[in-house]
Amino acid sequence: MPKQNLNDLQTFIAVAREGSFTRAAAQLGVSQSALSQTVRELESRLGIRLLNRTTRSVSPTEAGERLLATVAPRFEEIEAELLALSELRDKPAGMIRITASGDSADSILLPKLVQILPDYPDLKIEINTDYRLIDIVEHRFDAGVRLGDQVAKDMIAVRIGPDLPMALVASPTYFEKYGVPKKPEDLTEHNCINIRLPTHGGLYAWELKKGKRELNLRMDGQLIVCSMQQQVYGAMQGLGLAFTLKDRVQPLIDQGHLQSVLEDWCPTFPGYHLYYPSRRQSSPALALLIDILRYRK
Repeated sequence: MPKQNLNDLQTFIAVAREGSFTRAAAQLGVSQSALSQTVRELESRLGIRLLNRTTRSVSPTEAGERLLATVAPRFEEIEAELLALSELRDKPAGMIRITASGDSADSILLPKLVQILPDYPDLKIEINTDYRLIDIVEHRFDAGVRLGDQVAKDMIAVRIGPDLPMALVASPTYFEKYGVPKKPEDLTEHNCINIRLPTHGGLYAWELKKGKRELNLRMDGQLIVCSMQQQVYGAMQGLGLAFTLKDRVQPLIDQGHLQSVLEDWCPTFPGYHLYYPSRRQSSPALALLIDILRYRK
């Protein structure tokens, strides 16, 4: 038997329930003659009469009653599910995939997610830690987190953190042994802990700035790492100087484990931003995440 047209079945259900072609036609917004023709074609394809017709009433035959009892609940289930999906559009639910640096994930994303995830059991967040500046559309991420000056111009960016001052630090024992640099040029005589950039494979150039003078220094040293956490650990162990985010090392400076130098040469970078494609409509889940992460002074 060929598959029946779902519209024909819905038409039959409407007529059978209303007991009238006139009322069913008004409900469906079609003409009475078109409705009658649709039911006749359905009966012809099935090879059985579904409705008893008189001048005053319409009622299902035995076959019609059976079809109504079995098919009508299925349509009700479909309509209920479609309604549930429609309601879901207004609720934060589903998966959000984010690419972020390790530092931003640890310092901003995870602390904020602790606040919201218990209240939204249908919401799932996947964080992919990556320092590369990847194409989030190509790699099927919903959003990314990077420093403000690293966000592409065609993206919508929302600030989620304050500006980030940098610091040049090493352990007191290192400075006792090798001396304290007084000017940027002195750094060439020191053991500097470098970070290798995953994007291009090169070493990060230390970006120093004082007034209008800017320096991008390619430093040399025994240790090369791939994260600021590793860099700071190396500095604490007396392996050299680290150029890193000040707020990550300030407690260690306060405790005397690290010492800051050349502070007037350490710039401040734009804080972390959450960004996503401008052409993508924000889902309720992403809208919630944006609202929770948005930086408020």
